[in-house]
Amino acid sequence: MRSELGPSERSGAAGGACRAPGEAVARRRGAAMYGLARALRRAAAAGRAGRPPARRRGGGGAGARPWGWGLALGLALGVKAPTAAGCEADGGQEAEGKENPLPPPRGFGAAVERSRDLLRRIKDEAGIPGILVGVSVDGKEVWSEGLGYADVENRVVCKPETIMRIASISKCLTMMAVAKLWEEGKLDLDAPVQKYVPEFPEKVYEGEKVAITTRLLVSHLSGIRHYEKDITKVKEEKEKANRAFKLTKPYQDKEQKEKEGKGIEKTDSVKPRKEHEGEVKSRNSKPGRRDKEFEQEEYYLKEKFESVIESLKIFKNDPLFFKPGSQFLYSTYGFTLLSAVVERVSGQKFTDYMLKMFRDLDMLSTVLDDNEAMIYNRARCYVYNKKGRLVNAPYVDNSYKWAGGGFLSSVGDLLKFGNALLYSYQAGQFKNTNGKLLPGYLKPDTVAMMWTPVPKTEVSWDRDGKYAMAWAVVEKKQQYGCCRQQRHYASHTGGAVGASSVLLILPEELDSEAIDTGLVAPPRGVVVSIICNMQSVSLNSTALKIAREFDKEKWAQYID
Repeated sequence: MRSELGPSERSGAAGGACRAPGEAVARRRGAAMYGLARALRRAAAAGRAGRPPARRRGGGGAGARPWGWGLALGLALGVKAPTAAGCEADGGQEAEGKENPLPPPRGFGAAVERSRDLLRRIKDEAGIPGILVGVSVDGKEVWSEGLGYADVENRVVCKPETIMRIASISKCLTMMAVAKLWEEGKLDLDAPVQKYVPEFPEKVYEGEKVAITTRLLVSHLSGIRHYEKDITKVKEEKEKANRAFKLTKPYQDKEQKEKEGKGIEKTDSVKPRKEHEGEVKSRNSKPGRRDKEFEQEEYYLKEKFESVIESLKIFKNDPLFFKPGSQFLYSTYGFTLLSAVVERVSGQKFTDYMLKMFRDLDMLSTVLDDNEAMIYNRARCYVYNKKGRLVNAPYVDNSYKWAGGGFLSSVGDLLKFGNALLYSYQAGQFKNTNGKLLPGYLKPDTVAMMWTPVPKTEVSWDRDGKYAMAWAVVEKKQQYGCCRQQRHYASHTGGAVGASSVLLILPEELDSEAIDTGLVAPPRGVVVSIICNMQSVSLNSTALKIAREFDKEKWAQYID
């Protein structure tokens, strides 16, 4: 287990559902004065003790005089914080008198303890064999830990380096490749996919010739089916879900008002009583069989496909479920087609191109979910059988869906990926003094495009959000004064045979004054990744709660 522990453990966190009008100002002042306050506290403590504060190595000799308040102030303003690795170019010493970035927060011990307790409850109540968590704050990994077993039979415990199936978070990785090719001018998002993959037949819907584009694929608007082949069943499920949401909405609003009246923050908006039950699926409710999706035969394919083009045969001749662009239908097969597009546009095998991208992103533990390969630190996958007993997950070969659910990774690698995106997203807002700020892997406008909600989409794991381009996005929103504030964040969950996952990015609400002074540098925000070796475990709201814990403690430290 790795964590950043501060000198003092804080039992509470700053802020709440009702924030004072001057909180933004307090945050700015607290951040700007953090170094000053620390130096002044040291000087005051030294004065009370009748001795000077400890000098830096190489400081004055035995006869040096105690520091004065002016010197303490000067030292406070001269403190420089380490930047995230790889974010700043090598260069000479900064100009004398130039303001330097703030020091990092001192520790997150209290947030770690509260988050660990939450994860233990989720793990125990859901009967999860092993679960991994990683958290980074402002580009720095502050906590990574494994709880339980990666291999129950051989009693191999989980650790931060453990590798598990990340399931549909693979879609986010594939989207990064798509965005890079688009930036390079090699891929037209609005061209019919047949331009790149002529093996995929042209489609007709209700007698009309229609076009499927890359843009529609990444937002699940293509009309291509998911694992269910029966269009009637799909339509029935969508109608049932819509009715359930409409019935739940009045109760949800009533409960929200009651909680707001009591000062209780509500984090999830659709299933006020069932959300926790979904996250901590009990042994008696047959985890791994809760979602009808896992009842589909194609989820358990054992055939090994030698290429992404070959895997198109599973669905390429099936009719579309609706006219492209008219409705949302989550489709992993749409990303299988997307992988063929990436392969043709890049001129490389899809898997080779992705592995090269992982190296560029320093994600050295992210690999293909290949059953034959020797992959160190790989965890086993588990499900519960009909009798409620833990058993090994059935054998599957995910070569038919590399792009949509076929990668393995660690929580550390997912944090690197999230921070690369967050850095790219925010880099354009900061001053690039003396050319020291390196460009992001993607351009800021590209990530902004990826994180812009797309009309007609929906998100099953977060009703506050809309689907964007391979990401679910919740936009900043507040309807009433002194009531619930909805923060802007992006996330994606994953569900595979014997695995569940989530990656959530909570960007900091950047202040123009802090940016202009050069006191802060990207990435700014909290990234949370959670993976477990049990299927059908909902983890999104857990990740959001953990992100908020660390965000609150970060600002509590700055204004303490």
